[in-house]
Formats: sequence, C-alpha cells, structure tokens
Amino acid sequence: MDSYEKNYLNKRPQDLCLMCGKCCRVVTTGTSHEELCELARKGDVYAKEFLEIFEPYASTEEARKADADTVDNIFMHLKNDKKEVDGLTFYYCKYLQDDNMCARYEDRMTLCKHFPSSPWAIIPPGCGFAGWLFLRREQDKERVRKAKEELLDLQVLKTKVTNKETLEKLAMVEKKLHKTIDLYKKYGSQDW
Repeated sequence: MDSYEKNYLNKRPQDLCLMCGKCCRVVTTGTSHEELCELARKGDVYAKEFLEIFEPYASTEEARKADADTVDNIFMHLKNDKKEVDGLTFYYCKYLQDDNMCARYEDRMTLCKHFPSSPWAIIPPGCGFAGWLFLRREQDKERVRKAKEELLDLQVLKTKVTNKETLEKLAMVEKKLHKTIDLYKKYGSQDW
C-alpha cells in the first residue's frame, strides 16, 4: 500500500460528500432519546452536542416522509438487532436549509465534521462515503483475521510451553486478541 492509499484510508476525505443532506435529514443513534437526554444532563459532551444539533421526529412515519429510503436503510441494517430497533428515534438537523446546505457550516460541531463517525456507520443510500467506508471496514476485517491467525499460533505454542510464567503471558496475549475480535462481534467478526 503506497502512502497515498494509506493517507486516503486513514483520513476522512470530506470531498466525498455529495451534499445531498440525507445524513442531516434523517439520523438515529444506538442510544434511545431518553438515554441521550439523561447523558446530556450528566455532562456527556457527545450527547449534549447531538441534542444541540438534532431534533427528534414525532414518529417514524414523520421521518419516513422526510426520507423513506434512509429510514428503510437504517431498519434493514438493524433488522437483526432487536434491542436497537426497539428504542429507535429518528432525528433531523435543525440547521439544514432547503438547499441542503448547513446554516452554520463554518461553525459546525465536531460531530458533523467527522461524519461518518465509524467505518461501521449506517449511511444513507447513495452516500459518497460508501467506497471509503468499505475500504475501512476491510481494514478492520483484516485486523480481525490477523488476530485469529495469531490465536491459532498461540494455541500451538501453548502445547509446547510448560513454564507457568510464559503460559500466563500467553494467556494475557490471548485475552487481548479475543478483545480485538469481540470489538467487531456486532458486525459479524465471528465469520471473518
């Protein structure tokens, strides 16, 4: 991988944004509205920032009127996660203008500057970040596959080692590798 590719994968290329406004028109979080409000009251910066920018729709149908494709896309991605679907609230950005431009673009929040926040973010259909997110997800998958290979090597090594101290160190490494794999369990890491 050359330095351009490495830089491209590690830096969020904002020029990929198509400025369609879909990510501002319909958005949701993995946290219920009530939990977000409680977190904000307790001083959570992310929750405060999110609630400063986004207003909840009164219903899913109201969000669907704004952008049915995005709502359906979110439900499709979360179909196997009953917990997330049950407490789902859809929001809209109160700063999105009719021309899909942000009324406070120059002074926008960090949350907006760093969208999409994760390679695993659910983005609207047709989003310009789709290819970049795909490449980032493939990096994560490669990291998990490497951890799994290292686990196999550890299993072999453990059969050859008798020293208790060394076995304890190997157990710590094994725990760390499992933690790496488990980070992505929600996204299917057990099958990578």
